[in-house]
Amino acid sequence: LERGYHHLFRSDAAMIDLMGELGLSHRLKWIDSNVGYYAQGRLWKFTSPFDLLRFRPIPFADRIRLGLVTLGLQRRKEWASLEQTTATEWMRKNAGDRAYDAIFEPMLRGKFGRYHDQITMAWLWNKFALRTASRGKGLTGKFKEQLAYPTGSFGEIFDVLGERVREQGGEVHISSGVRRVIVEDGRARGLEVSVDGGEPERREYDQVLSTTPSYIFPRLVDLPEEYLGRLTDKVYLAAVLVILVMNRSLSPHYWTYVGDRSLPFLGIIEHTNFIPPEHYGGVHIAYLTNYLERDDPLYQMTPEELYREYVPHLQKINPAFDESWVVEYHHHKVDAAQPIVTQGYSDRIPDHRTPIPGLYLANTTQIYPEDRGTNYSVRMGRQVAALMDEDSRG
Repeated sequence: LERGYHHLFRSDAAMIDLMGELGLSHRLKWIDSNVGYYAQGRLWKFTSPFDLLRFRPIPFADRIRLGLVTLGLQRRKEWASLEQTTATEWMRKNAGDRAYDAIFEPMLRGKFGRYHDQITMAWLWNKFALRTASRGKGLTGKFKEQLAYPTGSFGEIFDVLGERVREQGGEVHISSGVRRVIVEDGRARGLEVSVDGGEPERREYDQVLSTTPSYIFPRLVDLPEEYLGRLTDKVYLAAVLVILVMNRSLSPHYWTYVGDRSLPFLGIIEHTNFIPPEHYGGVHIAYLTNYLERDDPLYQMTPEELYREYVPHLQKINPAFDESWVVEYHHHKVDAAQPIVTQGYSDRIPDHRTPIPGLYLANTTQIYPEDRGTNYSVRMGRQVAALMDEDSRG
């Protein structure tokens, strides 16, 4: 089981192609998505246009209006003209205040906290585009979103990828500390590392690619002021997850958005409503997810404190829920999970080629207007590898 929830969309060609290259295509299973939305004290099905028409938290005329706006965004091919407008401004103007307040404001606030009204519309447009690409063909398929998951987990993909690297003479060292990038004569020459927890040592390389968060990168190497500014102006929110292992299902949905901000978490991803419980010894697994600033009281809580904070609210999702359902729970944090993408963000993205020859950067702040995800990491990896290969050839 992964510490964070993942799935693939139909448009995730980079990861799908990588699985094919590794001989793992047969492990990929496509499954109809099942989305819920918690608002006004109950769960609403929120998968198809017909579900939107039945969504009573907003008046019927606003449901029709939102449906037309959604259709327009799904058909839209360009995003640059949306970048200077916030999602808040655009959706209030086009979908109306009631639709924004009921659906998009809780979603944006849950995802971006106090930055929610600063997020560019280009980011939200991409969410609609992804959903369109994951729908099937034909009249029936247009109303069904399909998502995919590798039955051996995403961990199997990276295990096989590591094996292929080693087979070709490369080395893979995980949990090995990098102390600094060695720069000599104005060029990156290697790394000072503690391999597998050993003593610090110098390792020389022709090129160095950093995939650290933007605020970590300057700790490893001195960078020119202009490039440094493109790193230090980036703000991240942390992802905080409580993973419940239960003896029965919490909800009928795979993905439940929580539109009521009185609940202390953003969403519930019940993984075993996507991949059946028999793959996990018969237990049911749900991720309770949040995006938080690192000074947020919820972020500061111990795993047990956070679990205790969350549990009473689960009866709002399912009135029958009892804590005895929980067999065990786990806790996981990712500090640099969600970059804050504001108006004009594309003008502030740092280049993959840093000002230091032989040194490159690839991280989630450079994925835009798409959101961070496994597919875009693979796509970016191929793009940066091509740059490095080009530079190595002079």
